[in-house]
Amino acid sequence: MRITAEELLQRYAAGERDFTGVDLSGADLSGVNLSGANLSFANLSRANLIGSNLSGANFFRANLDGSDLTRINLIGANLERTRFGSIFLVDANLSGANLSGATMSADLSGANLSGANLTGADLYRSYLKDTILTDANLTGADLTNVYFENADFTNANLLNAAAAHCTFDCVILHNTTMPDGSIITDNRWSG
Repeated sequence: MRITAEELLQRYAAGERDFTGVDLSGADLSGVNLSGANLSFANLSRANLIGSNLSGANFFRANLDGSDLTRINLIGANLERTRFGSIFLVDANLSGANLSGATMSADLSGANLSGANLTGADLYRSYLKDTILTDANLTGADLTNVYFENADFTNANLLNAAAAHCTFDCVILHNTTMPDGSIITDNRWSG
């Protein structure tokens, strides 16, 4: 169901939170507060969500392909099996978010993914510079051709992650479980 950004905001202001399956493709939702909204199965492709607050929102199987999520607040959001495609998540806060099974080729520079669940996520060709991944679960994630620079993997779990052609440039590995199951206790590593 196609709705406008204005209609969405009016309905949200009136107390509605369930927007399952709405089509907001190309909508300008920059700087809005939609915390706790249910946007599962929604189409938000090419939407502008710069600086928006969507903490605790449900994006299960939503389409965010080509959207700009720079500086977005997605703390504790459910992004399970969400399709991001090619996207900007620069300086985004995804701490505690569920990104299991999500697919993206994203610029995650400066993003906070501390405590995020990225189990089985596909991050193919993503760029993570100055990204915080402390306590993140990347078990079985596809990290093929992903570039990590100055990323913090303290207490992260990368067990069984596919890391072919993955680049680690000056990353922090402290109590980090590597794809082969080995645990690196304290190291700043380039490899």
